[in-house]
Amino acid sequence: VQLVESGGGLVEAGGSLRLSCEMSGGIFSGYVMGWFRQAPGKEREVVAVMGWSGGATFYSDSVKGRFAISRDNAKNTVYLEMNRLTPVDTAVYYCAARLSVFGSTLYVGIDEYDYWGQGTQVTVSS
Repeated sequence: VQLVESGGGLVEAGGSLRLSCEMSGGIFSGYVMGWFRQAPGKEREVVAVMGWSGGATFYSDSVKGRFAISRDNAKNTVYLEMNRLTPVDTAVYYCAARLSVFGSTLYVGIDEYDYWGQGTQVTVSS
């Protein structure tokens, strides 16, 4: 399984970005998909998670109400829509995948994921 993120870049505070993560080599519809981020000098943290059925989601408190995770199983792709960005959101964003039996299962721990993308840089200027 390979995951490839795209969509990162430089944006001004208050702006928006949409990240994409495409999976290859696996049956995407059977995977829980998560977005994580790692800022310089900090540990990697969960941002948002979506079960493979698309009905269950998790958001960290820091992004709730501003970010939205979605998935298109036909395109093997998970998205992260990021709005009202602030400099605190500056980080490398990673997508991750783990196979799950149940469509509503969510994993929020870094150690719970089997596959990771290479990351995409998001920089928010003040």
